[in-house]
Amino acid sequence: MTMKAALLSLLAGSAAAFAPSQSKASSTQVNGAKDDLVTLAPKLNPLVKFYDPIGLADQNFWGTTNDETIGFLREAEVKHGRIAMFAFVGYIVHANGITWPWPMQLDGTPFPKVSSAPEAWDAISDEAKLQIFLFIGFLEFWREVASDKHYMRGGKIGDFPDFDAKYIPGGALNLFDPFGFSSKKTAEQKEAGLIKEINNGRLAMLGIFGFLSEGKIEGSVPALKGLIPHYDGEVMAPMTHSLFPSL
Repeated sequence: MTMKAALLSLLAGSAAAFAPSQSKASSTQVNGAKDDLVTLAPKLNPLVKFYDPIGLADQNFWGTTNDETIGFLREAEVKHGRIAMFAFVGYIVHANGITWPWPMQLDGTPFPKVSSAPEAWDAISDEAKLQIFLFIGFLEFWREVASDKHYMRGGKIGDFPDFDAKYIPGGALNLFDPFGFSSKKTAEQKEAGLIKEINNGRLAMLGIFGFLSEGKIEGSVPALKGLIPHYDGEVMAPMTHSLFPSL
């Protein structure tokens, strides 16, 4: 129960960081963020260029300005692209039965040997899953509160603030640039790197959903037919047992 309460408290704190600001969009405001998107699009894909069929670049979420909305969407894309890149590689690793040689949990439970990567997640105990969610929640919280300038208000998209050694031991092992490689690059190299990261992230999002779709509905991704084993579980239900009915 203590773990559940801690999880809900952290989620509530993280959600507060996304509360809409009181600023309202002005009809005379220069839409600089959308202009940036139009300029960036040909660099990402010279053939498609700027493509926004449902008009997301013209929205104003939660009563914020259009520039703030675009900042939120761009940050979300980079973040989900990074997660998808981890997921794509992780799926392949687990599907091939590659695990660490030591036990997965303190009670000696080994890492599962499975043919379908989602089955590896199902084999993890709910207590271990909650620890993962708590860690992710902390990273979300730190991104929201520790940045010099928030990404919805002109801050750098995709940047993760350094861990403050006063609060978090480790100092040099920062998540965004743990070995200091990025800090040595020029502005042009960083810009080119971000373009590659966005494109790789978009491809990885398509890739991981292709894996999951083929696992649930055989033949739904013809190129993967016969390569991805069937998965009987529910990919949208991360916990073995729901937290909420028991609270």
